[in-house]
Amino acid sequence: MTHFYIAGAGGAGREALDICVALGQEVTAFADDMAAGRIVRGHVVCLPEDTEAGSLYVVAIADPDARVKVSRLLEDLALRPGRLIHPSAVIGPCVIVGDGLIVHAHTTISSGAVIGDHCQVHYNASVGHDTELEDFVTVLPGANVAGNVRLETGATVGSGAVVLQGRTVGAGATVGAGAVVTRDVVPGTVVVGSPAAQLLGAGR
Repeated sequence: MTHFYIAGAGGAGREALDICVALGQEVTAFADDMAAGRIVRGHVVCLPEDTEAGSLYVVAIADPDARVKVSRLLEDLALRPGRLIHPSAVIGPCVIVGDGLIVHAHTTISSGAVIGDHCQVHYNASVGHDTELEDFVTVLPGANVAGNVRLETGATVGSGAVVLQGRTVGAGATVGAGAVVTRDVVPGTVVVGSPAAQLLGAGR
């Protein structure tokens, strides 16, 4: 049997476990160096280096920078990225999905979307037709990403935010909760409000 690990034992990790339960996917352990030795939802938390080579994993950490570091660590330990897609999610035709993807309950990913590696689309969010999510993108609960949008590497779209048709959110940028993106977002910036505007002094 191939072992399956959830990297991250916090809230996002427990939500990933919920998807595993819905899928009937057995979980070997959580992997989290900050919580090693604890029991979370009946599962032991181990150190990343105590995982078994050749096993599958997902990184259930919302922060994209942390997700990059943990995924690289686990791949250096010879683990392989899996996928978790909740059975209630709607995945349209001609959708391409990458490794390490986590899709939560009641989400919609529409026709022709392209989803990169280690992306997360959280519950009740939607991704429109022909939209591209590059690697390590996070779409948080209730967000609405319209069609023909491009979310570049490490971008985050906050809870309840809207990204209108054809816009680009640059690499490492953050769209604040409830914001409405009506024009392209500069890489590494934070935008808030409706219409969304750059938060001065903020950036990665």
